[in-house]
Amino acid sequence: MKQLLDQFKNLNPKDPGVWPPLPKAMLLVLVLVVILIGGYFADWSGQLEALDAGRSQEVKLKDEYKAKKQQAVNLDLYRQQLREIDSSFGALLKQLPNRSQMDALLVDINQAGLGRGLQFNLFKPAPQELLREFYAELPITLKINGGYHDIGQFASDIGQLSRIVTLNDIALAAAKDGTIAMDATAKTFRYLDEEEVATQRKAAQKAAGAKAAKK
Repeated sequence: MKQLLDQFKNLNPKDPGVWPPLPKAMLLVLVLVVILIGGYFADWSGQLEALDAGRSQEVKLKDEYKAKKQQAVNLDLYRQQLREIDSSFGALLKQLPNRSQMDALLVDINQAGLGRGLQFNLFKPAPQELLREFYAELPITLKINGGYHDIGQFASDIGQLSRIVTLNDIALAAAKDGTIAMDATAKTFRYLDEEEVATQRKAAQKAAGAKAAKK
């Protein structure tokens, strides 16, 4: 032990080439450690971070590939479902009258009530339609008198019309003459033609632009 320690005595720092073997070896190890540490912070740490980021990206790309592969495998099924949706949508759209058929639909609603012996005290379509994305909604204020069962049959007849009509905000009360008074709002719907849809979209885009400008 004493001989080992004696090797560290009287070392000339200006000429490490003449040092004894043990100090010289320890100096080389120290230099190697310093080089490794310096290399890590100067270059290798960035490369390791890039490697970790690459591995994360690889996992993400693999997941995306699996998802797209699954979609490709089921592509024919998705196309079939899309055709079914288009068919169902078309069937529903056919239940909405166009602009020229609205007057006939209003007559059908009125005739449904008269056919059940009901008395219309008020049949008032709204002065203006409520425009939606691809259809228009027309509320009709109804005030009707008649027998309880006749009113029930009238509601059933409305539901069986070839065009979509809904009864909303229904209120029933006993009338002085012994009949039932019903207040309700019937809503009819029609689909918008291509020109009306284009106008709707332009109005929506204009409103969105004005909102964005205010921000």
